Amino acid sequence: MAELTLARPVRIHTDDAAARRSLRDQIAKLERELATLFTSAYPRRGIDWCVGGHGGPRLLGIVDLEVLRDDLAIRVSDAHATLRERHDAERANVLLIERMLERPASFKWVRVSAEDVGERGCKHWHCRPRLGIIGMMLGWWRVKISSGCP
Repeated sequence: MAELTLARPVRIHTDDAAARRSLRDQIAKLERELATLFTSAYPRRGIDWCVGGHGGPRLLGIVDLEVLRDDLAIRVSDAHATLRERHDAERANVLLIERMLERPASFKWVRVSAEDVGERGCKHWHCRPRLGIIGMMLGWWRVKISSGCP
């Protein structure tokens, strides 16, 4: 019978410093992207851009860096989705204002704020009757644009 000889295990040397450097570069890229999304969304709110410390001051290991990178990637993806949804809603409100201006009688008492279209300020577009009750009975509707904050 032939004798089996066991081969010695091959030792592979991994460069932890290079892996950590690569992960830190990926994290920095994701942090920049998150900050860019935050600044491009201004004046909208609701996008959390801060990156807190990961368990206090210490040298993060590869696993900790991977967890941090994955969390940031999820937050960037969520921020993209939130901005897409807001953009779609704001575009729909702009189209609503255009339709309100064309046919005010079809949009009785509808009110759209500047915040609904992604602008700052207190301005509102409001479909209301001209001359109050008389205009309401006669079908004289118009879009009144408020002058802004009181």
